[in-house]
Amino acid sequence: MNDLFKGQAMLITGAAQGIGQRVAELAAERGARLALVDRSPLVHELRERLLATCGTGGVIAIEADLEQFTGAEDAAAQAHKAFRRIDVLVNNVGGTIWTKPYEHYRPEEIEAEVRRSLFPTLWCCRAVLPYMLKKKKGAIVNVSSIATRSIHRAPYGAAKGGVNTLTACLAFENGERGIRVNAVAPGGTEAPPRRIPRNTSRLGRQDQAWYQQIVDQTVSSTLMKRYGTLDEQAEAILFLASDRASYITGTVLPVGGGDQG
Repeated sequence: MNDLFKGQAMLITGAAQGIGQRVAELAAERGARLALVDRSPLVHELRERLLATCGTGGVIAIEADLEQFTGAEDAAAQAHKAFRRIDVLVNNVGGTIWTKPYEHYRPEEIEAEVRRSLFPTLWCCRAVLPYMLKKKKGAIVNVSSIATRSIHRAPYGAAKGGVNTLTACLAFENGERGIRVNAVAPGGTEAPPRRIPRNTSRLGRQDQAWYQQIVDQTVSSTLMKRYGTLDEQAEAILFLASDRASYITGTVLPVGGGDQG
């Protein structure tokens, strides 16, 4: 396992916190050279920590706004310049900003949810694919969500439904060209509090009640009646990213304790 990604360069978006951070930590332990991308400067702290614990110089940190194509294009160019290759792309940027019944979403909030949870994946796939196609080999793992069937997150669920469709279409287009494209759909996941929250507005009593309804629905929809762990999500992502999944493409793998999303 320690050399599962030896010699490979992996670009991970949304790497500064949560699932993305854990994917980076485990990938570094398994020999990957990493381009860690996030719009938060926290990504530089992760780079320093990985350099100290893994003893490798093959880690770069890139601050980028991936909701814009220019941000994705620049991040891909920096990763390729550093490593002369991009073998794996993990599209992890996304996450619910607001949680409430659909009729309470303002139009600008709906647009913001789609920009956050669909466009970074669209842009990064477009930016990285040309590098992979030149090598005729690569693996893309998009992080979707079982929230494609859930409550109080309709715009987010729609965005992640788009991620699932993108995954299928790119797998069709690129299967014979050496590029595998899959997605993992995480369920509820136990994680430390976000150091930089997605939603900085103060939550009122009604907002808290709506959020609790999401938690209750998520747990009740699983067969295991619990949230998953960061390791359980990261291991699924890294499996699909690795050559151990060499005959798997076009798949959306739910990792939600039996909830298929």
